[in-house]
Amino acid sequence: MEFSRLADQPEEEVLALNNAHAAELSWLEPDDLRHLIAQAFYAEAVGECDAFLIAFDQDADYASPNFQWFRARYRRFVYVDRVVVSPAARGRGLARTLYHDLFDRAAVAGHTTVTCEVNAEPPNPASDAFHAALGFTVVGSAPIHDGRKTVRYFARDL
Repeated sequence: MEFSRLADQPEEEVLALNNAHAAELSWLEPDDLRHLIAQAFYAEAVGECDAFLIAFDQDADYASPNFQWFRARYRRFVYVDRVVVSPAARGRGLARTLYHDLFDRAAVAGHTTVTCEVNAEPPNPASDAFHAALGFTVVGSAPIHDGRKTVRYFARDL
């Protein structure tokens, strides 16, 4: 499986893949995407933008309420902000491959915890199962966006 820097992928393709899954991830404009990539600890793609993952460490300049939840509770961590696989590439283990590459890079950088959040309301049972299979456990929950959404927070020790 070939990895590439997300910044090297065509921006319009990355935005299209992200925004097709905005309910699970959140909508991005071009400037938002550029900011995320610039702040990222990890921003990698697989294939011709078949899948990508963006993650931050605790030092990122990122106002997300989910990232801030972890920052208030963990001194050092890597936070998975978004992972997405194109419909045509599903079932090939791309998200799992990206996560394992992230785990390896985070460990090499001295991190001991990787974190993420999954929607509880609206529910995302496929993501719940995926993260459980990777060894993540629930460490908290919170309403966000003025209570329009509820998330569960997950962590995995490396």
